[in-house]
Amino acid sequence: MEGDMVAFLSMVIVQLGYAGMNIISKVAMDSGMNPYVHVAYRQLFATLALAPFAYFVERKIRPKMTLSILFQIFLCSIFGVTVNQITYFVGLKNSTPTIACALSNINPAVTFIMAVPFGLEKVGVKSKAGQAKIMGTILCVGGALLLSFYEGSIVNIGQSTIHWKYAEKTGTKNSINAHPNLILGPFLLILSAVSWAVWLIIQTKVSQKYSAPYSSSAIMCAMASIQCVVVAFAFDPNLSAWSLTPCIRLVSAIFAGIVCSALAFCLMSWCIERKGPLYVSVFSPLLLVIVAVLSWALLDEKLYVGTVVGSVLIVLGLYGVLWGKKREASCVHTVEGGKKLATPIAEYDLEALPSKSEIILQN
Repeated sequence: MEGDMVAFLSMVIVQLGYAGMNIISKVAMDSGMNPYVHVAYRQLFATLALAPFAYFVERKIRPKMTLSILFQIFLCSIFGVTVNQITYFVGLKNSTPTIACALSNINPAVTFIMAVPFGLEKVGVKSKAGQAKIMGTILCVGGALLLSFYEGSIVNIGQSTIHWKYAEKTGTKNSINAHPNLILGPFLLILSAVSWAVWLIIQTKVSQKYSAPYSSSAIMCAMASIQCVVVAFAFDPNLSAWSLTPCIRLVSAIFAGIVCSALAFCLMSWCIERKGPLYVSVFSPLLLVIVAVLSWALLDEKLYVGTVVGSVLIVLGLYGVLWGKKREASCVHTVEGGKKLATPIAEYDLEALPSKSEIILQN
């Protein structure tokens, strides 16, 4: 019971951290912070936090690094960090925190679609698990399209009395109410989910060959730091863009790097070791609820019918995919002598379950 409570609180803390990142990052970018610079700072702070931890924790169990593994980690840094986070934060800047969190929940569905051609997932049309994954994917995609292209009327949930005055001064309130670029924002957020799916496929191979998740993640963040700095200078060569004043920019960069990359990864890895990856995944919709409430209360974000209905469809689709994965993981296999044994989730193949390092750097 005590272990269950610790795992539950750990996952709630992770989701609260991601919610805070979405709100603070939105305010920082509305204050004028370049999203490319923000992503670069996040990787730099994440590397500084992860590198010492990885060195001391895994120095005795770290496998030998090969050129092949290093190249795969390099690909992970491109798709899992650089492309994933740049498209996410630029998408966040051009939408709202609620829309960004809602669309991040299509990750399992997009991963399923892209994993099928590589043989990492089986469709299984005739099985209930396969049907659940297919229907869940359809709901996720349908919800994402509805959320992206249909706004509808405002959902009247009253007026908050605890607006964040600082956010109003930075222009966040006005930018959210105006819903800037509802096409570009969701498009980039969906592209972020696609790059995340590509990363998961590559990361599966890395996890099989290099069983030191903290070290591989530290190397990945270090590589991504260089990539993101180059991209940031390419889009804005002015050194003034790297200014961390006002202080919300510094707070946002440190918070995203240390709390939402380094600390979140450690907590999720610990939780996956004890409860499994599905347990971690089911907390994703909690982030959407927290961000929606905070955005309404602090930033005066308006909720629209399209956002609410699309978010509900995405969450239902997410649980459909996760239910299908869980049923696959607990399927019954016939063994010699006619006996049937339920395969424990912990012993299931990586092709059926994500590895313990597959959750890092999620948004």
